[in-house]
Amino acid sequence: MKFAIDHEQRGLYFHIVGEGVVKLSDRGSGSSHNDKENYIDFRMKLLGESNGRAGGSERTVESDRMIILSPGVHSFPFKLGLPLGLPSTFLGKHGWVQYYCKTALKEPSGLTHKNQQQPFHCEIEDTLGIPCLNSGPVSCRVRLDRGGYVPGESICIFATIDNGSRVTIKKTKAILTETIQYTAKSKIVQSETRELASLQKGRIDAGTTDHWKNELLYIPPLPPTNLRGCHLIKIQYDVYFMLEPKGVDKVLKLQLPIMIATYPIRNSDGTLQRRKGTSYPSTLPIFRPWLSAGKLK
Repeated sequence: MKFAIDHEQRGLYFHIVGEGVVKLSDRGSGSSHNDKENYIDFRMKLLGESNGRAGGSERTVESDRMIILSPGVHSFPFKLGLPLGLPSTFLGKHGWVQYYCKTALKEPSGLTHKNQQQPFHCEIEDTLGIPCLNSGPVSCRVRLDRGGYVPGESICIFATIDNGSRVTIKKTKAILTETIQYTAKSKIVQSETRELASLQKGRIDAGTTDHWKNELLYIPPLPPTNLRGCHLIKIQYDVYFMLEPKGVDKVLKLQLPIMIATYPIRNSDGTLQRRKGTSYPSTLPIFRPWLSAGKLK
């Protein structure tokens, strides 16, 4: 705080809050599903008579129990240990997990100045039969380099597609999806799946074979799998490998669940293991523009 003249104050208060909220309204029926849980709620008096001390440019006036701050800049350093097991910050369409702090400076007149800010910021193999007359099987083998990643890394995809049928496969595609489940009063009230990133290749003619060799699917800034400590919001990430046969309405899909974490693998000296296609974000997102996009069908 900075003052140009002597300033009388009654106290400086600090409040830190962490909460998870689910809010979902059904316009058709008029019903709503709301729930909330707290992860941290801590209050501290940084300046005032409870401190029991004065010195330097601060002096306590015992007669009216006010604090007089002299002209200049005043800082009030403190440390606060956060409890273990806090879920990560998350912003969804129907709920969120957020952490924020509030400060309040109270004057003798009763006026309170407030401020608020947010400082915390496998291998699968399957044989797929296409229901076409005299059509043979399509064999698809998909492998990822790992089962766990952090935002900023790229998923390395390897695949072999043997088209033993008489049908042309129009394209193959890999997509990264996020599935969010919202729970209120111990009941799942909403579940939605969205496409976050995708990669595709062209046609595979009948009787031929195609390969994916170390194709990179970039992971954007995302909250981690399953917000640990949060019981209202569940997050799951999957990589779907999809084949679209010509003349067949049904898209053939293979599902590979993956884990998204927050701490990348490091070398023995503590430095990051930089891999091809990696660009670690400095922060995870507070606003997520794809939340208003259509759901994955």
